[in-house]
Amino acid sequence: MKRQPSPIALLLLVALPFAGGCAPAPQRAAPEGEQPRDADIFHNAAFAETAAEPESLRRIVMLGNSLTAGYTLPREEAWPTYIQERIDKQGWPFSVVNAGVNGDTSTDGLQRIGWVLRQPAEVLVIELGGNDGLRGIPVTVTRNNLQAIIDRARALHPDIVLVLAGMKLPPNYGPEYIKDFEQIYPDLAAENDTALIPFLLAGVAADPTLNFPDGIHPTAEGHRKVAEVVWRTLEPILRERVRVDAE
Repeated sequence: MKRQPSPIALLLLVALPFAGGCAPAPQRAAPEGEQPRDADIFHNAAFAETAAEPESLRRIVMLGNSLTAGYTLPREEAWPTYIQERIDKQGWPFSVVNAGVNGDTSTDGLQRIGWVLRQPAEVLVIELGGNDGLRGIPVTVTRNNLQAIIDRARALHPDIVLVLAGMKLPPNYGPEYIKDFEQIYPDLAAENDTALIPFLLAGVAADPTLNFPDGIHPTAEGHRKVAEVVWRTLEPILRERVRVDAE
């Protein structure tokens, strides 16, 4: 059964017609070290399936909110699946894990990063912060959480490659807050030497043909466009990893 947004969420969707955020959902983020319930995390068996994959397949984890989870869509129509299709066409030994959770903030992502990375991962794409912005969470909180996620990922897997996905906000949040919020991503990428996707929804946000009527969540075709945006940053990283392996 699909989860329906709360009345507050519906008001947000109407008020923010082209925000890069996500409808809240009632999931509980598990404390560090606690194994969350499947229903609380990915609403499918994505992680359980990866446990049975050959060890030769290296994991690419997409840590995000409903923009990654594919809100209202089957998992196979969310952009991480389209990334997997591109990888398979190349014949590369990577397996994509969709670790998106509807409604997640950067705080939620930080709380579950240890469980998400309980198995080794080659690449971690961090797509979080949009819900923070929609809720007016102080920029310093979002920035500190994202920095902590980066630090935790590298502590768990020192060789992991990190990709940070940037997000934008609608104009009704005020120029100062918007400027400070959007600057989080390039600043953290530069300070931590991570790859950067400048704006996850580039070419998708505000396009009614690529979004559901809420104006926030991409349709399946919108997710295909998001996959193109992500692939422009991710493809060179994976190609280089394959090249190094071949040497």
